[in-house]
Amino acid sequence: MRSHAAGGVFDLVLLVAAVWVAAAGAAQPEQRWQRHIIDDSSQGADGVRLADVNHDGWPDVVTGWEEGGMVRVYQNPGPPRAREKWPSVNVGTTPNVEDAVLVDLDGDGALDVVSCAEGNTRRMSVHWAPREQAQYLDASAWTTEVIPASAGRMMWMFCLPAQIDGKDGVDLFAGGKERGAQIGWWQAPRDPRRLGDWQWHRLRDAGWVMSLVESDMDGDGDLDLVFSDRKGQRSGCFWLEKPGANAQLIEPWRENPIGGLGREVMFLALADLDHDGLEDVVVATKPKHLLFLRRLARDGQQWESHEIPLPSNAGNAKAVNVGDINLDGASDLVFTCEGSSDGRSGVMWLSSHRSAAKRDWQPHEISGPDGIKHDLVRLLDLDDDGDLDVLTCEETRNLGVFWYENPGNR
Repeated sequence: MRSHAAGGVFDLVLLVAAVWVAAAGAAQPEQRWQRHIIDDSSQGADGVRLADVNHDGWPDVVTGWEEGGMVRVYQNPGPPRAREKWPSVNVGTTPNVEDAVLVDLDGDGALDVVSCAEGNTRRMSVHWAPREQAQYLDASAWTTEVIPASAGRMMWMFCLPAQIDGKDGVDLFAGGKERGAQIGWWQAPRDPRRLGDWQWHRLRDAGWVMSLVESDMDGDGDLDLVFSDRKGQRSGCFWLEKPGANAQLIEPWRENPIGGLGREVMFLALADLDHDGLEDVVVATKPKHLLFLRRLARDGQQWESHEIPLPSNAGNAKAVNVGDINLDGASDLVFTCEGSSDGRSGVMWLSSHRSAAKRDWQPHEISGPDGIKHDLVRLLDLDDDGDLDVLTCEETRNLGVFWYENPGNR
């Protein structure tokens, strides 16, 4: 017969063992994502757009600093030095700059910059790059000119370089906000340097354009225009069908709804989220949702909408992107927020091990209460360790342009 004392010791041993097993099986705290500053020397970093300016295989960055009134290109130094501040150049002064994008507009082999300005500035500008690569980071070698027909037309919000008419170099999609806002395209002349010869073609009136993305939405072999419009009676996500004949390009393009109609949709991303072979749309939606707009047909005419609520400790939805963050083969969602004050997070990611439509998304921290107003989010492997890092910027607390290092492969 066992004594009470012996039984008590035995029970204690069992209890300790149970606690140890439970602790061993419990979820361990997630590793912190370290923030690496690319540049924090000005005010109001507003968006990050990517391109390889020096052809070294590493994506470089252009950003407009809205309050600072300048446009700056950052040259990626490569993985060994990516955690340091990047070499940069001020390519031009543009008050109220809202967007900037890299594009070889004149075909000389050097990537120029096209910027959009809102506020009282209301113009699109071209910042011409020096042809010699050795001068690319020399600010004095850059020149800035305004596209004359853009001045005062609207508050310009976003630009997308595209070959639209099949001739005379790269054209430009663009969109604006508020009074007189439109979505349309700039038709390049034979000599792109003659900015007075660029012609504007309206495609649609707009309230507040957030995203412009090219994709073949109907499978006919040409690239259509996908967009999100956050304001007005026709807000939502849509795509405009590119006409088959170039003679029709200056006519209205047929509009097709995707989803989020009547909602305040922000930045969107295109990706096959559910791995069914069809490209879907995911869009950040005010105040605190992501919309998974699932494509049901290859012609882009049938969609279904699934709401993904943001966690309570996140700010208000601003941008989203899709990628496999934890390398488990499933698509994850990385989102940024604005209004991330009072300790709310500005950048987080959501993982799912089941169907994207089942809403079993699990939140994970990236930034914590780090900044207030984040913007476009890019996913790329900046340290060349095999997993995706997160590149973004922050406008209000002046954290600048930076990237968060994925701790998964440390």
